[in-house]
Amino acid sequence: MHDSLMQLMYGFGVALQPDNFMWCVFGVLVGNLIGVLPGMGPLSTISMLLPLTYVIAPVPAILMLAGIFYGSQYGGAIGAILLNLPSHPPHAVTCLDGYPLTLRGKGGTALGITMMASFFAASVGIVVMIFLSPLLVKAANSFGPADTCAIMLLGLLAGATMARGSPLKGVAMTIFGLLCGAVGTDEMTSTARYTLGVTELRDGIELGGLTMGLFGVADFLVSVNRTTISPSRARVRMRDMRPSVAEMRQSFWPMLRGTGVGTLFGALPGTGPTITTFIAYALERKWSKTPERFGKGALEGVAAPEAASHSKTQVDFIPTMSLGIPGDAVMALILGALIIKGIQPGPQLISDHPDIFWGLIASFWIGNVLLVILNVPLIGVWVRLLQVPYRFLFPSALFFIAVGVYSTRNNLFDVAIVAAFGVIGAILLALEFPLSPIVLGFVLGPMLEPNFRRAMLLSRGELSVFVTRPVAAGFVAASALLVLVQVVAWWRGRRRAQAA
Repeated sequence: MHDSLMQLMYGFGVALQPDNFMWCVFGVLVGNLIGVLPGMGPLSTISMLLPLTYVIAPVPAILMLAGIFYGSQYGGAIGAILLNLPSHPPHAVTCLDGYPLTLRGKGGTALGITMMASFFAASVGIVVMIFLSPLLVKAANSFGPADTCAIMLLGLLAGATMARGSPLKGVAMTIFGLLCGAVGTDEMTSTARYTLGVTELRDGIELGGLTMGLFGVADFLVSVNRTTISPSRARVRMRDMRPSVAEMRQSFWPMLRGTGVGTLFGALPGTGPTITTFIAYALERKWSKTPERFGKGALEGVAAPEAASHSKTQVDFIPTMSLGIPGDAVMALILGALIIKGIQPGPQLISDHPDIFWGLIASFWIGNVLLVILNVPLIGVWVRLLQVPYRFLFPSALFFIAVGVYSTRNNLFDVAIVAAFGVIGAILLALEFPLSPIVLGFVLGPMLEPNFRRAMLLSRGELSVFVTRPVAAGFVAASALLVLVQVVAWWRGRRRAQAA
């Protein structure tokens, strides 16, 4: 424990360096902004800013991307509570009680409780990360290639089968992402794979090009005709955001339970924040002695899901940084950014790059304090930004996407890659295919393949290595159980449909 606290102090020294602090502030501000704007989620924003990480040092680059991720969670609650506008899926459940509170003149109170719940839950998530990550690293140092391969398999299946919509579509998109990750030159045989004779593809598909196309251009193509909502009721004064002692007491235990739910689900790959917030809300309603108040303006219905969302956001970094296994598409992008900078996430990250790991943890506290301070005076500004017409917002984003991807290598072929994946993404969205599993497959595929090959070399081609090693066998069993649960759920749904 003493060593962890000393390392944390070192992390604060790293995070408070002027350059690193500036990028942290930039990240949380941008994240807060895009959290308010519907459609501009952290995934598309990180995709657009990924080229910027090529020209700045690794530490500020990761602090900026992380700030965008957890900053967006704060902003998303503003539109949900004041306008009944869930800018992002995790905040849809916040609308159920947040907007009725606004209609009763309690919108400021709901925002105040949200900020308290968010900061408390994020702090708990940071503490869990401080003490759990080193323990995971100690365990992971004994992992062999077969164990690592099995863990990645579970991450891929979890991300695929727990995506919104059909699990089969999620698996299909994961396989598509794996195929995209295989494009380029085989590192073992130095032969070109799936390049279709295009010389530029020998170096593989750029992560930035793929993500900017799928989540930037595709979103523009789908949302180009979207209209705006006039925030007629979104009038909140600073003094309205101070909840009473009774209201704070009423929200404390829901906040605590929501934090527990988010912390638990944060360590599990593939369980997105949407699932977490709905489970926290359902649990709170079940726990309540007056469940009929929910949906009509219960503070507990705001405190619990928001706490769950923020604790999960922080704990999500544990498997990503400690094991190199991203829990969702945003974590996969941050993982990809580390790889681009020549840093391999995993058990060696803490010892090889303590400035990145401990600086990141310290920046979480700095960023969350900044968000609490900044959100109070800036809420009016964020709400006014919701009136910006999409016909101005998205073409501007499209322009910056093109400039950003071209500036990385001064190659127009990269712009063509963005355009191609933009069209592919728009078609997939129209067909209701989830896009997040593509990123998981694309990032984990190039890491899964060499570990599988090494496992086969060490076992002389015996696939039994995945069931004879205890760790590998456990994760393979978990993967099989996950698939079985999805099959049973599909079968029951089909039986109900036939009975109806």
